[in-house]
Amino acid sequence: MAKNNLYSKVTAGGAQQSRITLQSRGSAYLQHHRLTAIESLMRLLKSPGGSAMTWVVLAIALALPMTLYVSLENVKQLSRSWDQSSQISVYLKTNTIPRFAQGLTAQIQNMPNVAQAVYISPEQALSEFSASTGLSDVVHGLENNPLPGVISVIPLLDGQGSDAVEELEQALSQLSHVESVQLDLLWVKRLLQFMELGQRLVWALAALLGLAVLLIIGNTIRLSIESRRDEILVVKLVGGTDAFVRRPFLYTGIWFGLGGGIIAWLLLSLGLYWLSGPVETLISLYGSDFVLQGLNVSDSLMLIFDGVMLGWFGAWLAVSRHLAKIKP
Repeated sequence: MAKNNLYSKVTAGGAQQSRITLQSRGSAYLQHHRLTAIESLMRLLKSPGGSAMTWVVLAIALALPMTLYVSLENVKQLSRSWDQSSQISVYLKTNTIPRFAQGLTAQIQNMPNVAQAVYISPEQALSEFSASTGLSDVVHGLENNPLPGVISVIPLLDGQGSDAVEELEQALSQLSHVESVQLDLLWVKRLLQFMELGQRLVWALAALLGLAVLLIIGNTIRLSIESRRDEILVVKLVGGTDAFVRRPFLYTGIWFGLGGGIIAWLLLSLGLYWLSGPVETLISLYGSDFVLQGLNVSDSLMLIFDGVMLGWFGAWLAVSRHLAKIKP
């Protein structure tokens, strides 16, 4: 019984000591990360000229695709008002009773993709035609009104594209008392194709400039490795692992990416603020209430996060390639 108690005490003491050892190792690991991050930042700040130039180059590379992305988002926002200004003309059959035409207008108005439906009677259509063409004498000489009743429909697209307009057109053509439906989708399809082209340009430019960021970070880290070659050799001679040697360079890449992302965000914000006044004044001349949209919180965080990840990955590639060549 005493032996069991002694064994239990020894086991409990060993487990406690093991937990303490793990905790001390964990705290030492975190402390080393903190010290390494601070030391890497201090090294960059000791050469502010070269670090600032690298940060600015990275900021420009990060800001260019984001600028195109923000521009495309603003064009999408502006296109929503263009979509809603498109009009579908629903021509009714000849001699359709006005009561039926009014009921059909109310039915169309209740459709989910319709923003507004207005009935134009044959008499009103003939009057508008006479006023717009100046052929009032000819119009008054007609024995019968040749114009049918028309329901002017404004679709509620909400950025759904031309497919939603075509579905609405088919639904309208199948209604009773409808003779034909007229819709010009060519300009809508052209706009959507421009949007698709813009999105592909954003991805292509982001990929190219992302590669440029990796090359810039990689070259900067390579120069840093070469300048600290003797220090790396000493660390490896005393038993330092590759992970230990790699850590400060990875933090250097993270600081470069973080600084480049923040500067890119500042450049974009200042540029959008500078352009917002003239753009809104120009758009207001066309009777639109469009407001230039800048970077929201998610876009800003994405920009900075992309900079950090590109900086870390570029540093990791450079260190993995050049560190293997340094052997004690």
